[in-house]
Amino acid sequence: MRRTVSEYIKLVLSVLLVLACTCFCALRLMKIQVVESQNYQRETSAQTSYTQSIAPTRGEIVDADGTLLVGNHVTYAVMIDKALFPADDQKANRILLELVQILSEAKIQWADTLPISMNSPYRFRIDVSQDDLNYMKNIIGVNHYATADNCMQILCETYQIDENYTPRQKRMIAGLRYAMAQADFSVSNQFQVAEELPMDTVTEISQLSMRLQGVMISQIPERRIEAGDVIPHEIGTTGPIYAENADEYLEKGYSLDAVVGISGIEKAMESELQGQPGVRTITFEAGEIIADEITTPVTAGHTVRLTVNSKFQKGLQEILEEFLEDFEGYTDEDGNEIKSGALVVLDAKTGAVLGEATAPTYDLTKYNENYEELLHDSGNPLYNRATLGLYRPGSTFKTITATAGLNEGLVDGDTTFFCGRQYQYYDVTFSCTGYHSNIAVARALMVSCNSYFYELSRMLNIDKIAEYAKLYGIGQNTGIETRDSAGYMASPEKYQELGIDWTVGQVLQAGIGNGETMVTPLQLACVANTIANKGVRYEPYLVDSIWDYSQKKCLKKTNPTVADRIHLNYDNVYENIQKGMIMASGNNFPSKYSLQNLGYDVAIKTGTPQSDSHYQDSVFIGYAPADNPQIAFSGIVEGGEYSKYMIRSILKLYEKYYGIEEIEDIDETESETAVKIR
Repeated sequence: MRRTVSEYIKLVLSVLLVLACTCFCALRLMKIQVVESQNYQRETSAQTSYTQSIAPTRGEIVDADGTLLVGNHVTYAVMIDKALFPADDQKANRILLELVQILSEAKIQWADTLPISMNSPYRFRIDVSQDDLNYMKNIIGVNHYATADNCMQILCETYQIDENYTPRQKRMIAGLRYAMAQADFSVSNQFQVAEELPMDTVTEISQLSMRLQGVMISQIPERRIEAGDVIPHEIGTTGPIYAENADEYLEKGYSLDAVVGISGIEKAMESELQGQPGVRTITFEAGEIIADEITTPVTAGHTVRLTVNSKFQKGLQEILEEFLEDFEGYTDEDGNEIKSGALVVLDAKTGAVLGEATAPTYDLTKYNENYEELLHDSGNPLYNRATLGLYRPGSTFKTITATAGLNEGLVDGDTTFFCGRQYQYYDVTFSCTGYHSNIAVARALMVSCNSYFYELSRMLNIDKIAEYAKLYGIGQNTGIETRDSAGYMASPEKYQELGIDWTVGQVLQAGIGNGETMVTPLQLACVANTIANKGVRYEPYLVDSIWDYSQKKCLKKTNPTVADRIHLNYDNVYENIQKGMIMASGNNFPSKYSLQNLGYDVAIKTGTPQSDSHYQDSVFIGYAPADNPQIAFSGIVEGGEYSKYMIRSILKLYEKYYGIEEIEDIDETESETAVKIR
């Protein structure tokens, strides 16, 4: 078939169109593959981000006047940042070697946990356990029978440690490499090479920063005790996160290398003191850093202000220690003389702890270096007798028995019982300290007549005595922020628990504080404070307020909290008790210890409970001024006498730092509904 001219023209045009399209596609493909290949590669390359936690500065602890008790000071550490550290092993090894040589010349210990001798021929260190050796061999991937030389050979091969280095240089590099592997060195986890660097070493490393790629100086806030003799037991300690608590802290967002509160205020106020860690985010693309920024700013911890004035506290401790020096202490089973006791002072209007003294004690600044010595000291200075020590209350408990009898209407201020020095209860004869004839409650408190309170205890029975003891806080934790003992109240159930027979006369012993009732000095101070407030029991507290780190802004203020209230059936219940306690303040005081010439009345009650077959304790409680209480207090001397002779000194110390003045009563309704900051 013949083709026309027009058909040939169409065919030629079609061929030319196909060729043009083919050429265009070829050119476009070449552009994509050659010209734009780098752009497409960058667009399709995945970005990877890593985060680092930035530790916050821990909040400080200050006294009632803002005086620093526990703060922070800056130390310098040398760190390695994986994001900036060379990926090339040989280059990295040169940096590590130069760094450790600087530290070695400065006699600074660096991180090296490799259990192999520093010099050749290499040997396993003799102070390392077989478990640690096996752990090391497992990490570097050798058989359990591998020698030290075998281990070094593997480390050199793994990290390309050059054969031209000396054996010691190889060991230095290998030691750091092993420590870095142990510490899970990564972009998210910087590695600390050394800490507490002197300033000249900091300067030298900083000047070499261009050469020491990835090496950086970091400022690390370190806890510093500024006043180690101010309530050290209550301030407490800090330390690392232990394995058994790791999960709990991780859930709260802590890093495993964080410093946390271990005891005392440091632990109780951890959530306020810790602060919020910051986050550094590093983004990589095609192996290069394209972004390095702080995505979450770090927030310093809050400052905790206490209720304790450090000067008053130191004076209180001196009063106790000077008193203890003046008598012969009892001896323990090893023949060591023990002189011990405790004092507690509360703000009678609020329950705030103004001071706690315990002896023997210790200095918190020397806690770590002297820990073993303190731990094995026969006087047990690590034990806070003020809040943890359990003692029989003795005759101070008679104030509770009197409250129960008066408020239940079994007696009034004029009701008398006969005291002929002996009291017969069924077939048991009990003794009193004197012959008091017919005696009413106020004078019975003044002279501490056992016979009166034996009879009143018989009328009340143990259930009613225990009921009022509970209202006073006996057998319960006080609510203080830090750890304290709850103690316990004598009862048939408690005696059974202790393996002691509850006999017919135990109710009488319970009523005068000589049975198996155990209380802390803090609880006794709360008893005194409850009497001072006519049946209103406040929770004691140590934290006055929470401030920002710089102490420029108050964030929270602790309000007085009513723990319980004795609802009075008769108006003169506490009038009679206070009358007896004021009378007791004039009992048998030498003139130098007298409470009669202070310009105001003092209400006290003393006791000498038998602690065991060897000695008796000496106990007191009280408050002042009696007509408008501002201070409530308690004290105990183990195996001593006349602890009440410290009361005048306590009151004069209070006058010096606080003064005795008229203060309007706190609205009890407002206090009762106050919200605690804990």
